[in-house]
Amino acid sequence: MDRCKVIAPRRFEDERGFFCETWNKKFLLAEGIDSEFVQDNLSMSREIGTVRGLHCQRPPQAQAKLIRCARGRLFDVAVDVRKGSPDFGRWVAEELSFENGRQLFIPAGFLHGFITLEPNTEIMYKCSDFYAPDSDISVRFDDPDIAIDWPINTQNAIFSSKDAVAVSWAEFDSPFIYEGG
Repeated sequence: MDRCKVIAPRRFEDERGFFCETWNKKFLLAEGIDSEFVQDNLSMSREIGTVRGLHCQRPPQAQAKLIRCARGRLFDVAVDVRKGSPDFGRWVAEELSFENGRQLFIPAGFLHGFITLEPNTEIMYKCSDFYAPDSDISVRFDDPDIAIDWPINTQNAIFSSKDAVAVSWAEFDSPFIYEGG
């Protein structure tokens, strides 16, 4: 798969609540997603307006990700950074929440980031490769050349020191090449 895809796992509800398969290899294969996931991550952000990203890892440690919100609500973003892609430099986004249960699959070759829309938001995601700090890439979440339309004002966003020194889109030389599809 060479594009981001929204996944909506079916919830089986009754008076107790619901049951849902958040990851099912057969279901994902039927959706055209054949990534082998090797690591699960959990991130909790206490404040509304917390930004994490835009991040990815360069090849050969590039990661596909399957993102879901375990608690709260977030605006999840992916930016295509594959040179030669018809969508190069374009972003896609999806609101993910515990309530809507949607997930976003992001293939390797995309930057990923999000902003929290509720306090104490938890994001869980599967990765197709292990974290490799030496391969980490960070691009500014508020870069005007990417022009992400964040749903809340980012002027007072909370972000890490790593994200504060992220490169601009103009400075970023992507190591990813679009292979068609």
